[in-house]
Amino acid sequence: MKLPSTAHTSRPWRIHDIAPDFQFEDVWALRTPGGPDDLPRLVSTLVSDDSGTFPDSAPMPVRLLWAARWKIGAVFGWDGPNTGLGSRVNSLRDRLPEDLRQAPRGPDFKDVPFTSLYLLHNEWAAEMANRTVHTV
Repeated sequence: MKLPSTAHTSRPWRIHDIAPDFQFEDVWALRTPGGPDDLPRLVSTLVSDDSGTFPDSAPMPVRLLWAARWKIGAVFGWDGPNTGLGSRVNSLRDRLPEDLRQAPRGPDFKDVPFTSLYLLHNEWAAEMANRTVHTV
């Protein structure tokens, strides 16, 4: 279910200070197991092979959209080795304060090119970049 922007912007998350120049798009509520202190477990479950790797475990329309995006990206060269983090854009990891650089990074997705930045008890940030986007 889509939520109002304030569901994200009103939270005291660290990402607001790290990426103030990023355009906020939208926020969604997802049905997840566990409680408010279970984010590290949820993140681990999301990226593990046990739950099925995203997007392979996603609903059919989501899988089709991701497959189409990867095919189009291959045709237009959007996802080449010189189009992402460290090439086209610097990683947000370069902006992290020392305490977040020392924090656990969290797991990376296996089949989707997101790289974890940090994982706290109530916040996880991961980024991805290619020729069309730098997202967190």
